[in-house]
Amino acid sequence: MSWEDEIDELRRRETLARAMGGADKVKRQHDGGRLTVRERIDALVDGGSFHEVGALAGRASYDGAGDLAAFVPANCIFGRATVDGRPIVVCGDDFTVRGGSADATIKEKAIMAEQMAHEFRLPIVRIIEGSGGGGSVKTIETTGRANLPGRVGGTQGYWYATVNLGHVPVVALGLGSVAGLGAARLAASHYSVMTKTTSAMFVAGPPVVERIGQKLSKDELGGWEVQTRSGAVDHAVDSEGEAFACARRFLSYLPASVYATPPIVACDDDLVRRDEWLLGAVPKDRRRVYNMRQIVEALVDRGSLFEMGRMFGRSIITGLARIDGRSVAVMAGDPYHYAGAWTADACAKIVRFVDLAQTFHLPVVHLVDCPGFLIGIEAERSATIRAGVRAMAAISQTSVPWCSVIVRNVFGVAGAIHQPAGRLSLRYAWPSGYWGSLPLEGGIEAAYRAEIDAAPDPQQKLAEIEERLNRLRSPFRSAETFWVEEIIDPRDTRKLLCEFVRLAEPLLAPGPSRFTMRP
Repeated sequence: MSWEDEIDELRRRETLARAMGGADKVKRQHDGGRLTVRERIDALVDGGSFHEVGALAGRASYDGAGDLAAFVPANCIFGRATVDGRPIVVCGDDFTVRGGSADATIKEKAIMAEQMAHEFRLPIVRIIEGSGGGGSVKTIETTGRANLPGRVGGTQGYWYATVNLGHVPVVALGLGSVAGLGAARLAASHYSVMTKTTSAMFVAGPPVVERIGQKLSKDELGGWEVQTRSGAVDHAVDSEGEAFACARRFLSYLPASVYATPPIVACDDDLVRRDEWLLGAVPKDRRRVYNMRQIVEALVDRGSLFEMGRMFGRSIITGLARIDGRSVAVMAGDPYHYAGAWTADACAKIVRFVDLAQTFHLPVVHLVDCPGFLIGIEAERSATIRAGVRAMAAISQTSVPWCSVIVRNVFGVAGAIHQPAGRLSLRYAWPSGYWGSLPLEGGIEAAYRAEIDAAPDPQQKLAEIEERLNRLRSPFRSAETFWVEEIIDPRDTRKLLCEFVRLAEPLLAPGPSRFTMRP
């Protein structure tokens, strides 16, 4: 006697689960230019590595003899897999089954995915489409009662979604229309991606928003340009394949959890490479801009820069990179946007980024070009100073090794926090460095108004004062009093950064941060 009949029943149910919402719903998914959740998982993970958990969960009906008559699988699929040989947890919404809504959801599946990532200390990738298991107005009729948000499994799910941000890398991919709880799951991540033509994200979709008098299309309300420029989503790509590639690459820079340190990869780039063009990378005319991204690319291992949040807070560039094969978090001022001045958005971006570096033990390299906080009425209306002091606090609360390279401007309160306060960090300055309490432009007229007005030629007197002060502002004079430790040849920067990451390596202690990262 054997269990062959039961194994046959198992295989039958597995086959029904793999059919998802049925051939017509799968075709509709493909006709919309989107893969099914099972195709997405196969495209994301290493071939043959996916081990599904809970495939038999769903809604079943039985005939009079008690035999299975029909089966609709749960609209959440999850399990373990590997990405580039490293284990992860992957959890995906099946939009072919009731559009991913609560009517077809078994909440315990998504909760267990988060729990598995937490307990086994594994990164989690969420593939999100629909409401992500959130509510539907039809739920009232199908259950016979209204759901009280947060009751039963809700609080446990929210707890894991929060605590995992402080323990394991969390990646979220929005690959269709994402609303409500799905939008929250997309935002509650370390790195999020959406597709440009097939996805949108909103708290509530166009039909609901129209009830408050705003008639908008999906793209107008929550398309990729809206969400990446607001900072709700980190990146947008043209295809789902690109989204999977971004997820894999992001994870490659990070440890599996906070209980490990970032992986080290072989480096085939010259550690003492000296790019001659760096000597003239920053124009002597301070009114001229320059390409900071090219400078970053020249200093890190070639091709290793992975920028995050490019469309948001654009006066600061943030991204992961490698130096001598070691993962680092890179911040750099971008003079193309507000001359690198910190806006409220840029400060919010900085807080989230340095929290990421702190959480996952990434040394920070800061290429400094900051003329201060943005000024003017819009800066005041957006509470830039409050956002700015939050950024200052976040930087000073970090304990990871930090190296700042002053490329050009360092002014004002924002400039003062180009490195953490109260502890040692390395700092170098290029000869193009230019700093002070505030820029001379505009300040001279206020400080020397009487002298300028009394001069026979006020404009000539203004020019004389500016020339005199600029001579005093030479970085070499600051070096005399040790206000700046080292002025370096820009071509030597990569060599010094390679030394920095090797010095930093033994200081990267595994374990949870003193604070939990928030999205």
